Amino acid sequence: MSTTELERIKWLRQELHRHNYLYYVVNQPEISDYHYDMLLRELEMLEKKYPEEYDPNSPTQRVGSDVSDQFQQADHRYPMLSLSNAYSVEELMDFDRKVREIAGPNASYVCEHKFDGVSISIEYRNGTMIRALTRGDGQRGDDVTLNVKTIRSIPLKLIGTGYPEHFEIRGEIFMPRRVFEVLNQQRIQNGEKEFANPRNAAAGSLKILDSREVAKRSLDGYFYYLLADTDLSDSHFETINRARSWGFKISPYTAKVESIDEIIDYINYWETQRDELPYDIDGIVVKVDSFRVQKELGFTAKSPRWAVAFKYKPESVQTVLLSVDFQVGRTGVVTPVANLAPVFLAGTNVKRASLHNYDFIRNLNLHLGDTVMVEKGGEIIPKIVGVDVSKRHDDAPAVVFPKTCPECNSFLSQNEGEAAIICPNEDGCPPQIIGKLIHFTSRKAMNIESLGEETIAMLYHQGLVNSPADFYRLTVAQLSRLERLGEKSASNIVNAIEQSKQTPFERVLFALGIKHVGETVAKTIARNLGSLEKIMNASEEELLAIPDVGPQIANSIRQFFSNPKNKNMVEQLIALGIKTQIEQISPVMNKLQGKRILATGKLQRYSREEIKETIEKYGGIPVTTVSKQTDFIIVGENAGERKLVKARELNIPIISEDEFLTMISD
Repeated sequence: MSTTELERIKWLRQELHRHNYLYYVVNQPEISDYHYDMLLRELEMLEKKYPEEYDPNSPTQRVGSDVSDQFQQADHRYPMLSLSNAYSVEELMDFDRKVREIAGPNASYVCEHKFDGVSISIEYRNGTMIRALTRGDGQRGDDVTLNVKTIRSIPLKLIGTGYPEHFEIRGEIFMPRRVFEVLNQQRIQNGEKEFANPRNAAAGSLKILDSREVAKRSLDGYFYYLLADTDLSDSHFETINRARSWGFKISPYTAKVESIDEIIDYINYWETQRDELPYDIDGIVVKVDSFRVQKELGFTAKSPRWAVAFKYKPESVQTVLLSVDFQVGRTGVVTPVANLAPVFLAGTNVKRASLHNYDFIRNLNLHLGDTVMVEKGGEIIPKIVGVDVSKRHDDAPAVVFPKTCPECNSFLSQNEGEAAIICPNEDGCPPQIIGKLIHFTSRKAMNIESLGEETIAMLYHQGLVNSPADFYRLTVAQLSRLERLGEKSASNIVNAIEQSKQTPFERVLFALGIKHVGETVAKTIARNLGSLEKIMNASEEELLAIPDVGPQIANSIRQFFSNPKNKNMVEQLIALGIKTQIEQISPVMNKLQGKRILATGKLQRYSREEIKETIEKYGGIPVTTVSKQTDFIIVGENAGERKLVKARELNIPIISEDEFLTMISD
């Protein structure tokens, strides 16, 4: 393998993990779904080409999660997988060919709108709603039942007869465009940040802790799939239409078709008509109508083989570039953002667009006042994709990247071979300091729930917090005097900060914000070296001996701990009582040490997340695909046949859940 391709694999994994987090956790995507899918496909191709680079934590091995610590989580009765995507007629024809190999020439399909909202699964028993879960990671989701009950179009009790005693129905919750426009006007009047698009508004609304506030957001939803222990009919189309008679809102535009030509006609029609809809769609979903054929086609690890989502290409419009702002992030990277003459695009008014970096501006030869082409495919900030030079005025000034930081006036720099322009003043540049404080408190780091971004910025500007160690010195008296913080809120913050001292060491290491040390790498380093003291004193050779740690990461760690200010900050955190080493594992907990274990099918004693945690608890490594490196497979009900066939081909031991329990018992 060439060094270039190895670095590309590592970069793709890191970038896709970042975009997963932005999309599913904080609801602030930076790139379009199309761009994300293209990056994921490239990584899948490279991983197939170089199977020796297999990584169980690669973005190709997982489904993104919208699970929040602010809600209780629960298991889905049936896995809630994502759909595979198609972007061309050729891919649709390939899907149709594979279906007809199983179903024969008379296969029927159902075409539906791909709503651009939040997936939801609602459970009913005896005609009464009992639970509503977000998709989460496909196995577990957030319990948002109270919030869903505020959506008037979703029935709390069913009408009619003939529905199963116990079933799940799946659909999409969205915010209608007219509601979105009114909401954003209200937020502007209140001095609040606008939502970027209806999908973000719906996602944000569904995660409000006060269901009374959710009720004010006028969310809506359509349903498109029903799951029960017994089929009501062999036809998905008939089943979903029966659900309409029980009080569920089913899209009137759902259609049953018999051929690939009809599928293409449906897709083409809605591509031109989708702006007339009261809600956003970003594609069309095509499903095999027969449940019998669906079962025969089965699933991959991530998606059903009997359905595909055709994604529309991003829409493009022209508008005028008014000015450019330069924003500084946590790592010091300066990002240019275009301010545009407002233009309506993909259901929202667009005023800003991403310009990525210096090279992007230079390659476009961008001038102020230019007529620019803007695309938006679901990302929070649309992007400029071209310039109509014929409309440029002769005296239009070129967009010039600043030589000094717009926040602290330090001279900017650029590392050789990198596109990013950086402010090197990491210890004195306000947005960098605030960004690091926000990272330290974030969910996957120290998880200090009561501290929001605005509160952290206020604490910094009030001079109360300048480094992570300062959080642990805050008092209720200090906080309760601040704007919008009473004694109760102040007490909650102090208690949450104190509780964060119990955060496991590997997350503490991630929270320090060492450049290039992401969540997975931090866990690997922590488990290999065991303590903060050993990491601080580790030589470059010792760091390079750790799996997944290359020269760039090793050098970054050494630079971080050689900085006296960082070293002093870490020493303060140690004195204040954070965890500084991996908890000692008893000999019994090493029974699976280093073994790569795959669990497939429905287990009786464990959920998907619980079996993963148990494997890790005993020193094993949970994996999701079968390879030569897999040590054994735990098999439950309805196990994936392809995985078992491959396991037998590779002579990998296959054991039952009971045998696994015997293996880890005393």
